[in-house]
Amino acid sequence: MRTTALLTDMNQVLASSAGNAVEVREAVQFLTGEYRNPRLFDVTMALCVEMLISGKLAADDAEARAKLQAVLDNGKAAEVFGRMVAAQKGPSDFVENYANYLPTAMLSKAVYADTEGFISAMDTRALGMAVVSMGGGRRQASDTIDYSVGFTEMARLGDRVDGQRPLAVIHAKDENSWQEAAKAVKAAIKLDDKAPEITPTVYRRITE
Repeated sequence: MRTTALLTDMNQVLASSAGNAVEVREAVQFLTGEYRNPRLFDVTMALCVEMLISGKLAADDAEARAKLQAVLDNGKAAEVFGRMVAAQKGPSDFVENYANYLPTAMLSKAVYADTEGFISAMDTRALGMAVVSMGGGRRQASDTIDYSVGFTEMARLGDRVDGQRPLAVIHAKDENSWQEAAKAVKAAIKLDDKAPEITPTVYRRITE
């Protein structure tokens, strides 16, 4: 089978969320059109284009993108996702009522930078480990996972942040956990006086 690979930008959080339930929520919102993060849209479309062309379901990039946009717009993509959830013994109305099924954290509030400026760099590994520290991932196999914790409304590279625009909204189990996560977010995100040059979401396409 024809194989391709895409080199994508991992210098910032891909979408707007990081965690378990919060990422599932954003995925459903993407499929239904409630909210589609531009970076997530770019990478998802690019990957799906490759799959359609490799599977001979589209002749070229333009045809593949047209087909993909059509199933997003007419609701077919969300419908198929809902059937997949139901087939794995999940709720049959998950897509329509995801808020009723996904766990929510005890505490959700925004974290702001200590100074104003443009986001110039982001340590995505540190942000991921911050989610783990809140209980959103395992350090060892015996650890339990808190599916409700994580980050939403993540700022992006080039965004200007201040006392009105937060770095993120932190979803935590309690105040102490929120405080630790807030420190980690501030340390992981660097600010500058000038906006950085924004790099492509997809750097390169590699073929056989």
